[in-house]
Amino acid sequence: MSNETGSGFSGLGPGPVPGGVAGRVLVVDDDPTVSEVVAGYLERAGFTVDRAVDGPSALEAAARCPPDLVVLDLMLPGIDGLEVCRRLRASGTWAHTLPVVMLTARGEEEDRILGLEVGADDYVTKPFSPRELVLRVRSVLRRRSSTTPVGEPLLKVAGLAVDPAARRATRDGAELALTLREFDLLVYFLQHPGQACDRERLMREVWGWEYGDLSTVTVHVRRLRSKIEQDPADPQLIRTVWGAGYRLETVPCPSGSAPGGARAEDGSV
Repeated sequence: MSNETGSGFSGLGPGPVPGGVAGRVLVVDDDPTVSEVVAGYLERAGFTVDRAVDGPSALEAAARCPPDLVVLDLMLPGIDGLEVCRRLRASGTWAHTLPVVMLTARGEEEDRILGLEVGADDYVTKPFSPRELVLRVRSVLRRRSSTTPVGEPLLKVAGLAVDPAARRATRDGAELALTLREFDLLVYFLQHPGQACDRERLMREVWGWEYGDLSTVTVHVRRLRSKIEQDPADPQLIRTVWGAGYRLETVPCPSGSAPGGARAEDGSV
C-alpha cells in the first residue's frame, strides 16, 4: 500500500504509531481499503477494533459491544453517518459521552458542520494520514480517561453545577447530557470566568491541537449554549466577544464565592 491517495489516504509514513491508550474503536466505512488500513493502524497502536460497512451494521455493532470511540464515515449506504451519529447519541445514557471522529470528503464543509452539530467530536478530511487519525483517536481517549484530583472543587454559576472529577454537570438540578468536548469546554469556561477566549486558544486548550478548523469550536459553543442557556438565541452565560472570541459572563458573587462569576464549592476557583 505504497500509494493510497486515491482511496482517501495521504502521507502514510512508515511503521505504527508508538504508544497508545487501551480502548475499543468501532471503524465504520464502506470502502474496504480505508477500513482495512485504518483498522490495521489502530490495532498496531494497541486498540481493539471492530468494523462495520454501513449504518445498520454500525448501530448493531455498537449495541452488541459498546465501543470507547467511533470512527465514522459520513457517506454510508443504508443509513448515512449523520443519522448514525444521531441514533448513537440517543441510544442510551452511555452514548452521549461516546467520542465520535467523523471522516469527510474535502469540500463537504456544510456536511462537516452538520456532523459536528449532531454530536461528532472531531473530524478528519479525506485524503488523510492514518497516522494522524490514530493520533487524534489517542488524544481523544486520553482526555476522556484522564483523572481529575478527587479534591477538585465543584464549580457553580447561575444554576449550573459541574463536578470535574465525576464528569457530571447539572442545570437547576437536572443532569445535562453533554458530549466529551462539550463537557471539557464548559469546564474550561468555568475555570476562566470573565476572560475572553478566542477560538485558537480554545482549540489548543480544550482540543489539544495547535491548528485545526475553527468552525469546530464555533459549532461546539453553539451546541453547549443550546444545553445550558435559558434562551440559546440570546445567550447570557457564554457571550460572544466580537473580534475576541467568547467569555463566561460574570455574575454577582454570593457570600463566600470566588471572584469572577464561577464559584467553587470550597470558595476557590
